[in-house]
Amino acid sequence: MDMDRDISRRHMLALSAAAGGLAFEGGMSRAFAQASTRIEQLAPELDKIIATSEPIKELATGFGGPLGPAEGPLWWKEGGFLLFTDIHNSRRMKHMPGQAPSVDLEPSNRANGLTRDQQGRLLSCEHDTRRVTRRELDGSLTVLANSFQGRRLNRPNDVVVKSDGAIYFTDPWSSPAAPEQWDLTFAGVYRLTPDLGTLSLLVDNFVFPNGLAFSPDESVLYVNDTRRGHIRAFDVQPNGTIARQSDRVFADLRGSEPGVPDGMKVDVAGNVYCGGAGGIWILDPQGRKLGRIVHGYPATTNIAFGGDDWKTLYFTSRTHLGSVNVKISGLPVPASALKKSG
Repeated sequence: MDMDRDISRRHMLALSAAAGGLAFEGGMSRAFAQASTRIEQLAPELDKIIATSEPIKELATGFGGPLGPAEGPLWWKEGGFLLFTDIHNSRRMKHMPGQAPSVDLEPSNRANGLTRDQQGRLLSCEHDTRRVTRRELDGSLTVLANSFQGRRLNRPNDVVVKSDGAIYFTDPWSSPAAPEQWDLTFAGVYRLTPDLGTLSLLVDNFVFPNGLAFSPDESVLYVNDTRRGHIRAFDVQPNGTIARQSDRVFADLRGSEPGVPDGMKVDVAGNVYCGGAGGIWILDPQGRKLGRIVHGYPATTNIAFGGDDWKTLYFTSRTHLGSVNVKISGLPVPASALKKSG
């Protein structure tokens, strides 16, 4: 969730429209259709990823509020639908292409990031309960993490699952109204072993760790630092931890336009897609900026690949859900098992 409080005039209009209920697809406001939406090309390599003529679609609007925006899109391939979260209203939403979104779960404990593990189970980062949970196949709920070394987690934000079943999540720190002795005082990035037996703090020197994603071969872990406006990258060691000495700034996505690094995804070619100033940035595996998807909203809160071929890029802003088609498939969720060489 983007904690930036800079609310533009456009955002205020969107919030006002939200009061009238949800709208979708053909019933969208004229304001969006007239907005300066476009695909900006910064390097010729973008041609292989997305056409500059590709339309940017608005699918639904009317979400979010002061307590949090639309977030956490996740494609459920077997069902052909998208799940996403409406943090402010404590709802998990379900979007079937061509239909208006429906409520999938309420309350959701103001869940934020969503993903799935190798068994297809749903993982959620819950704000209100300050925990990461897993919905079992029988419908029961398992708490995966709610504390570290006896102290309550802050407010888990986003989560990914490595192909070996290990769970990685971010836990930004914000000072509680009435801090207790069991509250943490730092922001962390964590790894939970596949057997749920060991929770390890990978790094604690972020200002606001947010979205995270692996490279296709899982040799690199990317983590956004929203407050600093950049993406950091770490080499992943054979035991699943990170090599802290490999810490580097992968890309700086600050700018004069609204938007900060938040949710992030990677395609099968290793290109990185991340919200930032002015829209969704597309970066090559070396962090070079290839282009930008300018969708016309003040912030991109999260993104997800979906569709039968994983070539639909879904994205959420503070108030809406949108999509755009790309030419390269995104990494599937759940993560596919890596092929061993030799």
